[in-house]
Amino acid sequence: MSRGGRKKHRECPRRRCIVTGISAPRSSLIRFVVGPERTIIPDVRGNLPGRGIWVAPDAAALERAAGRKLFSRAARMAVEASPSLVNDVDAILSARVVELIALARKAGKAVSGFEKTRALVRSGRAAILFHATDGSGRERSRLPGSRGHATAGTLFRCLSGAEMGLAFGRERVIHAAMAKGGLSDRIVADARRLSRFRGAEPARVPDKQEETESTHDR
Repeated sequence: MSRGGRKKHRECPRRRCIVTGISAPRSSLIRFVVGPERTIIPDVRGNLPGRGIWVAPDAAALERAAGRKLFSRAARMAVEASPSLVNDVDAILSARVVELIALARKAGKAVSGFEKTRALVRSGRAAILFHATDGSGRERSRLPGSRGHATAGTLFRCLSGAEMGLAFGRERVIHAAMAKGGLSDRIVADARRLSRFRGAEPARVPDKQEETESTHDR
């Protein structure tokens, strides 16, 4: 905080994607490093030693980086990218989001189920809303995020019901919401990367929702 009592806003460091050439905050890109055997290793957390190589969170961009030897060019040496690199990155990104949601749940900041999700959004305390990609479109249309009211949070449809279930210790979860504060900023950042990678851009969540008669709480 500055002497005048105002908070200092530090600019997030930016890095350049080796495929698109676009500069972006490093929190919105995916970092890679060269391993001991000159193999490309995903560093989603951004804490592995070595010079970082940055790629936009886009499956097609990653395929181009591997197929056109762009990793070797950036590393200035011959390196190998695994044939399963795209799938590996997808799994790592999704596991990261699930892990953060689980931590938010343990901290009492995340809820799941139709009624609890709707209640948290209506209370105005929700920062993030998740709908499972394999959930019912009809039921989803009756939940917050389906009307054109004023916005209050970010809506993601980037995880399956089984993946969301892992965060809550259940077999399958269709709807979930996270309260403001705590891990919400980190969840948004990582869920945005996963959404872009899976081709599911986030939307916005309305702060009010029309009453429904549904009593489902999956």
